Amino acid sequence: MRDRDDGPYYVIERETGSGVGPFLLGALLGAGVALLFAPRSGEETQRDLKERATRLRDAAEERVREAQEEIEERLEAARQDLMQRVEAVREAVETGRHAAHDARQELEEKLERSKAAYRAGVDAAGETLRGDAPASEEESA
Repeated sequence: MRDRDDGPYYVIERETGSGVGPFLLGALLGAGVALLFAPRSGEETQRDLKERATRLRDAAEERVREAQEEIEERLEAARQDLMQRVEAVREAVETGRHAAHDARQELEEKLERSKAAYRAGVDAAGETLRGDAPASEEESA
């Protein structure tokens, strides 16, 4: 009978990044160790280390410049997109204001017409009740 501990073991690793940083660090350490153990004079080794450090610094500065330019481009694109959206909202608000103003004017005109019709109806009803029917009605009677 097999025990649980006798089975195969599985190790699952999650990838957490590109691994470029650890690779560069390992390459630098390896190059440094190789230079230290190389059969060269101390002066040659120091000069070679300085040259490599300068090249590495220059490459790092170039990468930083490229990253900075990319960030600036993305920020500018985001700013332009935001400004376009703000302008679209402003235009929509202004259109809404004009529509509300026009609707209000139309409603006020309809209200005035309704009031006038109501007054005319009240006046006509009052004349009928007083017996002051319009002349056309008296003639027809």
